[in-house]
Amino acid sequence: MTEYEENIEVKGARVHNLKNIDVTIPREKLVVITGLSGSGKSSLAFDTIYAEGQRRYIETFSAYARQFLGGMERPDVDKIDGLSPVIAIEQKTTSKSPRSTVGTITEIYDFLRLLFARASDAYSYNTGQKMVSYSDEQIKELIIKDFEGKKINILSPIVRSRKGHYRELFESISKQGFVKVRVDGEILDIEKGMKVDRYKTHDIEIVIDRLQINSGDEIEKRLMETINTAMYHGDDVLMVLEHESTQARFFSRNLMCPSSGISYPNPEPNTFSFNSPKGMCPKCNGLGSVHQVNHQKIIPNAAISIKNGGIAPLGEFKKSWAFKQMELIAERFEFKLSDPIKEIPSEALEMILNGGKEQFSIESKSLGVTRNYKIDYDGIIPFLEHTYKEGNSTSLKRWAKEYMDKILCPECKGSRLRKESLYFKVNEKSIAELAQMDIVELSSWFKEVPSKLSNKQFKIAEEILKEINARLQFLLDVGLTYLSLNRSSKSLSGGEAQRIRLATQIGSQLVGVLYILDEPSIGLHQRDNERLINSLESLRDIGNSVIVVEHDKDMIERADHVIDIGPRAGRHGGEIISQGNLKELIKHHTLTADYLNGTKEIAVPKKRRKGNGKKITIKGCTGNNLKDVSATFPLGKMIGVTGVSGSGKSTLVNETLYPILNAHFFNAVKKPMPYKSITGLKHIDKVIDINQSPIGRTPRSNPATYTGVFSEIRSLFSKTPEASIRGYKPGRFSFNVTGGRCETCQGGGLRVIEMNFLPDVYVECETCQGKRFNRETLEIRYKGKSISDVLNMTINEACEFFEHIPKIYRKLKTIQDVGLGYITLGQQSTTLSGGEAQRIKLATELSKKDTGNTFYILDEPTTGLHFEDIRVLMDVLNKLADKGNTVLIIEHNLDVIKMVDHIIDIGYEGGKGGGEVVATGTPEEVIKDKNSYTAQFLKKELL
Repeated sequence: MTEYEENIEVKGARVHNLKNIDVTIPREKLVVITGLSGSGKSSLAFDTIYAEGQRRYIETFSAYARQFLGGMERPDVDKIDGLSPVIAIEQKTTSKSPRSTVGTITEIYDFLRLLFARASDAYSYNTGQKMVSYSDEQIKELIIKDFEGKKINILSPIVRSRKGHYRELFESISKQGFVKVRVDGEILDIEKGMKVDRYKTHDIEIVIDRLQINSGDEIEKRLMETINTAMYHGDDVLMVLEHESTQARFFSRNLMCPSSGISYPNPEPNTFSFNSPKGMCPKCNGLGSVHQVNHQKIIPNAAISIKNGGIAPLGEFKKSWAFKQMELIAERFEFKLSDPIKEIPSEALEMILNGGKEQFSIESKSLGVTRNYKIDYDGIIPFLEHTYKEGNSTSLKRWAKEYMDKILCPECKGSRLRKESLYFKVNEKSIAELAQMDIVELSSWFKEVPSKLSNKQFKIAEEILKEINARLQFLLDVGLTYLSLNRSSKSLSGGEAQRIRLATQIGSQLVGVLYILDEPSIGLHQRDNERLINSLESLRDIGNSVIVVEHDKDMIERADHVIDIGPRAGRHGGEIISQGNLKELIKHHTLTADYLNGTKEIAVPKKRRKGNGKKITIKGCTGNNLKDVSATFPLGKMIGVTGVSGSGKSTLVNETLYPILNAHFFNAVKKPMPYKSITGLKHIDKVIDINQSPIGRTPRSNPATYTGVFSEIRSLFSKTPEASIRGYKPGRFSFNVTGGRCETCQGGGLRVIEMNFLPDVYVECETCQGKRFNRETLEIRYKGKSISDVLNMTINEACEFFEHIPKIYRKLKTIQDVGLGYITLGQQSTTLSGGEAQRIKLATELSKKDTGNTFYILDEPTTGLHFEDIRVLMDVLNKLADKGNTVLIIEHNLDVIKMVDHIIDIGYEGGKGGGEVVATGTPEEVIKDKNSYTAQFLKKELL
């Protein structure tokens, strides 16, 4: 093996802030790249190594295929040797489609569908009996055996419990040569012009043949022909009726209930797919939920009149067709549009909401004439439903959705599948019941299944079961024990989605691949971290190279090789400051080494805050897996909500508490998860949720625009002497407004090339070279810098540059204080990590004047943060709490947990084993609890 085959050699990497670095990465090892946020870790791992691997892969395509993909630009690096095929497992790549679930991503659901299509038993949804199916030969033998010596009628069912007069049907049957039909249990001759009562439900069968069953070849031949004809007309179902009997027996080529005669098509994998018309619930189209109009939202206040806007979708009175219909309804039911809605007759309100048609007359006594009127009104509810389902305009659909609630589909109860699909069972469980189990429960169920199957079923299912068990084990190995297969991928955190993809990759058993992972430990409790590291080591042990961008202490300590990038962030980073195994690493005096060897540490506070004595108490929370939880949040403190992954932290805080507070202060419409009561809201004056969702979804959004500092900068530029002479207003310096911006890229600095089936590609604008503005605008300078130069400054540089402009400096300083001094003012929001976006939001809130009664909620703010960054962040959060505000943090990081004043620990396990409050109190009180997993790990930090 040559040196290049043993290592990946990167020479002269200059992507983003990397300073022409050379690095040797050993192959078939677990390698961790660490360093401060913004030091260049992702630039090396993803933007250099992965980008080059991807480019080389596309180079292997034919010229014809490459013309559709476009050329991928080579990363700014001299050369990379020893590169294997690369797979990146990032946090941003999960599908946000409502049809994507844990089961579909991991492909476990695909194997389940195959299992149910090949080895399940079908049951009747009418009688619960086991369904049967026969071949034509079997049907013939059964009829001869069971009806020997008897006279029988063989019938084809063609109408089952449907209304109609069926005149044309009877004519068609007669033309085909049949002379008798059975209508509602009575055999009749077909007559010319024959019909039945159109308003009653009917069962109609064609009498195919009437014969006496005797032994002999002649009768067998006739019977076989009759069966074929009956199956053709009866859609693979026939009925046998003994002469002068009313009780028929059903036979079918498909699966059929022997008593009621209902039949199912023979199962195939698509029968169990909620993405296929063959399997999806027809009511919700396989989504599991439907939007239903909420009467309360249409009439929020029944004391207001229709004229004054009491019906919200209509608004206040105006001359329109809808209000013309309202006036007619008012005439018909004798009320006025100025009457409060609660006084309107119920029949009138029913017509307003659901529509109706009516003709009526009103006699005018003074004029002595009678006038005729016609109401033909669709109703507000049908109109909203039609607009939401069929509307062409997105804004109209959004408008209609405002008056609706998302509810569980009443037909499939959230299972997403049609009724027939739910009555195929393996070991008495339907596919929907299996999809609802958490991974632990499902795994133990599948271990028992082989013993419950018949020999024939086991032979068919053996290989499928092996695949399912292996994939379930991989999910258990990466700590995702609490998820269920029907969990929507939209609801997964970045860390969960990444670990699912990791489990899928372990399952693929590839060898000789380079895997690059982006902080897979996000959202993992220390207890589950061990499992994750074992999974990565097993990937390595089967012959792969694993590179992990990570800050987690346990991961760094278990790595074969660590690369530390720094020394600082942004322009002050981008260098390899140390590399080697753990022993070599901790000898250096780098920030990472100092935290690992104990030279530096995040200190435990000498005393905990006492709070202001007030509290918010929520009782009876039962959302998701919460088991009637009640929790008290003491105000004026820093509160940590802890617990293993999937224990119910997010359900309690993000899905229950935050929507209640948000609705109370800002009239938000998101419905909280079920709870009984909440007290203490009067003690706070606003709530601020600082989450990790992007600050913008387009390259136009950036930290300067999000924080509002760009408005001040534009105003400053418009006041320069040159701008005043030219008459430039602040709008001239906006890249979103026509006038000052470059019109080629419309101020984006980039042009978008749409790739249809691939992510869009952005290329620098050839007119302005990415500067966003036209030549005239760029001629205006403040202290020698154009507006484009200012956008390219880092926050640290901008703080120095605008030091004497208080309005600008104050906002920039808060971004610097949260540890983001290395990002540029104009950095595209699409390039910011979740942790960076969260800290920009935090900085934006910090720059506002607070009242001391604000309730801040942060969900895992340490995502993507180095030990030093965590120290900086905690300094900022401590300042907020010191002013009397309440800071609630959902967190696994022990450096944060040891600094909070009050802990609410939820557990004991994840999923169904969680949802209870395990321990509460100060960290010192919580570590005494022997049942808490958090306490076991926190004890080591405090003692």
